[in-house]
Amino acid sequence: MRMLAGLFANAKVWFSRTRLVFQQIHFLGNYSLVIMIVSAAFIGAVLGLQAFYTLSRVGSESMVGLLVALSLVRELAPVVVAILFAGRAGTSMTAEIGLMKAGEQLSAMEMMGVDPINRVFAPRFWAAGFVVPMLTGLFALVGVYGGYVVAVWWLGVDDGAFWSMMNDGVSVREDIVNGLIKSVVFGLAVSFLAVYEGAQAHPTPEGVAQATTRTVVKSALLVLGLDFILTALMFS
Repeated sequence: MRMLAGLFANAKVWFSRTRLVFQQIHFLGNYSLVIMIVSAAFIGAVLGLQAFYTLSRVGSESMVGLLVALSLVRELAPVVVAILFAGRAGTSMTAEIGLMKAGEQLSAMEMMGVDPINRVFAPRFWAAGFVVPMLTGLFALVGVYGGYVVAVWWLGVDDGAFWSMMNDGVSVREDIVNGLIKSVVFGLAVSFLAVYEGAQAHPTPEGVAQATTRTVVKSALLVLGLDFILTALMFS
């Protein structure tokens, strides 16, 4: 809890260490784009298939776009992005900080009067909180187009019906904004776990490896648990 309080207290790194924050935004976000885009395209395509085959039983194929969009913006985009982010960027943060601890770089900073939380931890923590919502929005957008390609181009759903049902049924405040709020919470939670596990890792190769594994496992469980709580609060 003390580390978490210190990270929130160092929100000023956006202004005092702007260069470091943007370096982390580039590292965490830019190098996660490929896996996010590819995953979103296939998940959207699968949603389009499943929605079409399910809705065709009741003659409601025109609602494929609505079902795909709601599934993505409410649940799948925030959750899948957070879990993929934990596997791609969270493990990287944990390993990097763990190796810095093993090499006594963090101890050297403290001896020189440099706060590791302000210099190392906070830029990564806040950069992840910014990157994950951006990736979530991109994921939802690509996923919708993946569902569109399958539903309209392959299965023959009417183009106008696909978009009109989606536009009428998706609420900006209740669906899109709530999905982005989820993504901010997930991003901060995953980045905190990654930073914490790296700082607590034993300064050995085995210790760093175990810390990266714990980051993925704990992040996945935490994201799923938080998703249930936030969904119950937002859509009850």
